Amino acid sequence: MSNFDITTSIKKLSRLKKRTKVIPGGTSAGKTFGILTQIINKCATYELTEASVVSESIPHLRKGAIRDFLKIMKATGRYIDDHWNRTQLTYSFHNGSFIEFFSAEDESKVRGPRRNILFLNECNNIDFKTYHQLAIRTSDSVWLDYNPSSKFWVHEELKDDPDTDWLTLTYKDNESLSESIINEIEKSKNKAYYDVNGDIFDKKNIKNPYWDNWWKVYGMGLLGTLEGVIFNNWKIISEIPKGAVKIGSGLDFGYTNDPTAIIDIYKYNDKRILDEKCYLTKLTNADIAKILNKDYPTYADSAEPKSIDEIRFTGNYNTYPTKKGRDSILYGIQIMQNQDYLVTANSTNLIKELRNYCWDKDKTGKLLNKPIDLYNHLIDALRYHEMMTLSQHEQWTQFVF
Repeated sequence: MSNFDITTSIKKLSRLKKRTKVIPGGTSAGKTFGILTQIINKCATYELTEASVVSESIPHLRKGAIRDFLKIMKATGRYIDDHWNRTQLTYSFHNGSFIEFFSAEDESKVRGPRRNILFLNECNNIDFKTYHQLAIRTSDSVWLDYNPSSKFWVHEELKDDPDTDWLTLTYKDNESLSESIINEIEKSKNKAYYDVNGDIFDKKNIKNPYWDNWWKVYGMGLLGTLEGVIFNNWKIISEIPKGAVKIGSGLDFGYTNDPTAIIDIYKYNDKRILDEKCYLTKLTNADIAKILNKDYPTYADSAEPKSIDEIRFTGNYNTYPTKKGRDSILYGIQIMQNQDYLVTANSTNLIKELRNYCWDKDKTGKLLNKPIDLYNHLIDALRYHEMMTLSQHEQWTQFVF
């Protein structure tokens, strides 16, 4: 192997022997990377091994598991370009083994042929029935990984299963992380506690309940509780259907740390379709102007008048500042809560925000009437658009602008 670190995560994963292997863990713990390493080694070593890597959508796979798979194959000198079918998302090994990638949305694959190895990536985003259909068609081993943000079916169905291994991984098990990433993760611990010794969780030391929960889940890989999620009026669709009509876009500016977020909004019957257009850092206003469609109105953060003027200077006169006022965030949230949204599977960052955007808490853990200032870049972009296009309804006249 060359340019490949054998991390503690990989070593721990290699020691698991039971049929089902449940891997909860924190952010940057190397869960997906380590599991794929085990599957690749098995396929390369044993002929005619068939493995399936499954996630909630193809875009989610492309941005995660497939990217890691190709990185491992190239770093270990195993990759042969002719063996990678980019259309079928299948890699064939010289010995007749193969690894296929498909989404849980693909009913023909879920109820289709059998396999030797199954890997459900971020299995908390996949329902139990889908897991069960795939598991009963798997002869050898089943891998399940997830961030333990709240309880779901693994805690009920696999908790007492004698043929299941459980392994919690954290960023400390991943020696390939840069110092800057480690420092960024550990900043969250300082936001969560006063004078905490080691990893002891003492309620007397909690500085902020939100960051306390975040650190437990994403720092230490422990089971948390996701309370007060703001939006539950949405579901995922595979693509924008025929007949959907684009009505505009929302734009939230970013640059160094925060991404520039752009979302396109379509009308479809009595619902609105959301499609993530951009989620990138280091974009100039000229870059943003090239992404926006001049034929449709874009509503942007009015706190950036210079940026809006620069975009309009490029000839994109359909970009407008969002009118704000007292309680404008709550106003926008309430408008959005009264809509039904369909979110394209390609909108992976928006899906993550919708799942994690929740009400803030006070020091006692009581939910406040304000959202956390996190997981909100695309949501803010959407809010700008909805405030400007849906704000004439009578039920919102109690808000002062």
